[in-house]
Amino acid sequence: MSLRIVFMGTPDFAVPSLRILVQNGYKVAGVVTATDKYGGRGKKQLLESPVKKYAVEQGIPVLQPKNLKSPEFQEDLRALNANLQVVVAFRMLPETVWDMPEYGTFNLHGSLLPRYRGAAPINWAVINGDTETGVTTFFIRHEIDTGDVLLQEKMPIGPNETAGEVHDRMMMLGAETVLKTVQAIESGNYHLQKQDDAQATKAPKLFRETCEIDFVQPVEKVHNFVRGLSPYPAAWTTLEDKQLKILRAHYKKADVEATPGTFRSDNKSWIKIAALDGWLVIEELQLQGRKRMKANDFLNGFSF
Repeated sequence: MSLRIVFMGTPDFAVPSLRILVQNGYKVAGVVTATDKYGGRGKKQLLESPVKKYAVEQGIPVLQPKNLKSPEFQEDLRALNANLQVVVAFRMLPETVWDMPEYGTFNLHGSLLPRYRGAAPINWAVINGDTETGVTTFFIRHEIDTGDVLLQEKMPIGPNETAGEVHDRMMMLGAETVLKTVQAIESGNYHLQKQDDAQATKAPKLFRETCEIDFVQPVEKVHNFVRGLSPYPAAWTTLEDKQLKILRAHYKKADVEATPGTFRSDNKSWIKIAALDGWLVIEELQLQGRKRMKANDFLNGFSF
């Protein structure tokens, strides 16, 4: 079997998966990625996706459709004559796109499916205090994240690890799993496993309002919520009517007489916030309008 691959992806998370295919000699006939966007200071700089930057460096043709259903894009995609499509951190595809290649289209998902179907699997695994997660490759079909599983690889989640740290480790595990999946398809040596929908859980997209911290709950749960949203979109509370993002913390269980959400500080080196059964001790934070900093640095210019 001679594979011609089209790779679809946009963010940093997808780059190692594309790179490992190129480095292992696979013919990547083209890349599909997000359109360029204006950003940076004053939103005057035209920003290319990380996947596009790597593809251009490697001389790989790049398609950047605004509309995946447009006949012009689909004609350009078909002209690449790919027989396999690989999707890593990209948009939902119409059937006319995912059904196009002879050997199908598979997706890399950041969870052990059917757990955490949806847009934010890494965040929700950490928020829920899971000690294990992983990656799954599966053939795409109509309903999102429901296709038959090709491969799964597990990885641990540390008790103080943030979603960002899990993301960075998973990025490399994901690339290795993409390579193994392509090799399995190439050899025809794979066994598809149907997902058990009864075991499915959701990982919905996160919005600002869902990231506000509720301190009226066990402190360990608050801690998991903070690390599950760090560094982005970040768990937050309010301090003097300003949004305060908490980016790293640890917790101490204790009898707490203060009302949940109450701040305590020595105004020198530590800040802690009361929860139901302990204190959330802030290590790194970012007050609205200011940069991210450690708690003791913050207290150099702020007094409770």
